[in-house]
Amino acid sequence: MACHADRTAPVFQTKGLTKTYRQGDVEVHALRGVDISLYPGELVVMLGASGSGKSTLLNILGGLDVPTTGEVRYQDIDLAGASDRELTRYRRDYVGFVFQFYNLIPSLTARENVIAVTEIARDPMAPEEALDMVGLASRLDHFPAQLSGGEQQRVAIARAISKRPRVLLCDEPTGALDSATGILVLAALERANRETDTTTVIITHNASIANMADRVITLSDGVISGEHRNSERQDPNTLSW
Repeated sequence: MACHADRTAPVFQTKGLTKTYRQGDVEVHALRGVDISLYPGELVVMLGASGSGKSTLLNILGGLDVPTTGEVRYQDIDLAGASDRELTRYRRDYVGFVFQFYNLIPSLTARENVIAVTEIARDPMAPEEALDMVGLASRLDHFPAQLSGGEQQRVAIARAISKRPRVLLCDEPTGALDSATGILVLAALERANRETDTTTVIITHNASIANMADRVITLSDGVISGEHRNSERQDPNTLSW
């Protein structure tokens, strides 16, 4: 079990965060002044309909995008003012990503897909350890085409956690999966959060997932429209939708 960091100092803080895109002559306001704090080791579910701004916010937290105005900090790193090189280093050293689509390399086995990340990480897990954590110890040498969608997503999670990121950002990780398969993926994310103490953010439009979180943040039309803390985290295996 990882040692637990100070829970009182935020990992992330945003203040007045906005993001505006231009589509032809039209301005699209994806974020309209977002203030949030995220803390070490917590599992946060961000809920919102399509177009609510949740993916834009996740991309800014992950250093894949920058805000139009406002502040966003990861510990002492100013992500809003960082250079491309600094953002690349930040993503490499601190952040694990899990997307809706698995982005596995078809010609590599599950183990080799994870090794592709561990070879460039500073303090990686053994690939076998990461795959065991997501319940795939018996599928190490299978290629993506030999794995189900849920198994492929769990390989993607193993790949993300194998570099021991401080932050795990998950964009609709069950969006392409049926309920039973999605629950296996959520259970893998919950276990990774619990055993590695990685701050984990899951964005979804599926309100049923919210019960597995420490905290739930709801976005609507680019603003935070609600927030609550669960008294306890529900076991993902008991979720249904």
